[in-house]
Amino acid sequence: MIIDYIKNSIMAGINILNGASVWLVASFILAGIMHDVLSPDRLQKMLGNKKISSLFKSTLSGMFLPICSCGVIPLGLSLYYSGAYLGPTLAFMCATPIINPIAMIMCFGLLGWKISIIYLITGLLLPLVVGILANIFGGDEIKAYGVEESINQKVLNIEDDRTLKQKFVSGLRWSMNDLALSVSKYVIPGMFIAGILLTLLPQQYIQMYLGNPSVISLGSITVLASCMYVCAVGHIPFIAALVASGAAPGVAITFLIAGTATNLPELISIYNIIGKRTVVIYTSTTILFSLIVGYITNLILMPNFNPVLNFDRVSNSISVANKLIFSAPQPLKYLCSFIIFLFFIKSIIPNLNKIFLKQKVEL
Repeated sequence: MIIDYIKNSIMAGINILNGASVWLVASFILAGIMHDVLSPDRLQKMLGNKKISSLFKSTLSGMFLPICSCGVIPLGLSLYYSGAYLGPTLAFMCATPIINPIAMIMCFGLLGWKISIIYLITGLLLPLVVGILANIFGGDEIKAYGVEESINQKVLNIEDDRTLKQKFVSGLRWSMNDLALSVSKYVIPGMFIAGILLTLLPQQYIQMYLGNPSVISLGSITVLASCMYVCAVGHIPFIAALVASGAAPGVAITFLIAGTATNLPELISIYNIIGKRTVVIYTSTTILFSLIVGYITNLILMPNFNPVLNFDRVSNSISVANKLIFSAPQPLKYLCSFIIFLFFIKSIIPNLNKIFLKQKVEL
């Protein structure tokens, strides 16, 4: 019994990792390119401040990237450690997994135009609110320590005549030797914790429980979504099935917002790499906002809400979305998962060496 549970938890964690690993590796590469190729002084002028315009820029740039919430971690951290303030960084990390084009097409096809409009408005407003609060209450975490000095040094360094290729190589070296290790160190444990939770609460049970309107509460939905690893695109059909079986429309919004923008691997990484205050601001704002929007959605659409039943439109929307979705081959998923796991092993080796040395000294 216990062995089966452990086995199922590990397999669930591997499946979750496989779903995100390709995007993680791609994000490591893109983050490395951004790190050295982007002009640091220009990035500082664009996002290294508390202006509302900076939050708009980061939100709009994030909404066009079809990347999951785990895949956006390296990109957000790269922005943060390249000079972006905490507000624009969190706005970018919040917007990207929620309102990317593929998710919006799927939402329209499976949940209808009413929920889609509310979802789009929420996806635009939430990153701005998160960014504003982060800029106000960010404290010492408002910017990465030592970034300004590093930027000034790069700007004043007139001897930096590296070619574009050399900048690519330098950025990738930083990403693979620093960023990838930092992120993988916390993503791997987060994935397997999510696997344990998914084994405790299998999707069939979740759907049976949440599909019963008499026991649904937005609070329980929010807690559940925050603990699960939720991909907006992958879970929209699941949410559509819940709504079709009788769940309130507010449940769809609350689950997608709270689940997509917050998950354990992402929160663990932010907590350990940026800081505790950031996680509190990000998580509390997202959860509270999703609850409020879910409640307002129910007030607006209930009690005469009818689920989408136009199967022709649903089929057409899914067809369009499928053309935009990059479905990685299974061998590539396992290869990228193995790469992430190697990064994880490399990141914990120094700690393991310290433990072994301490044990030798004690002996």
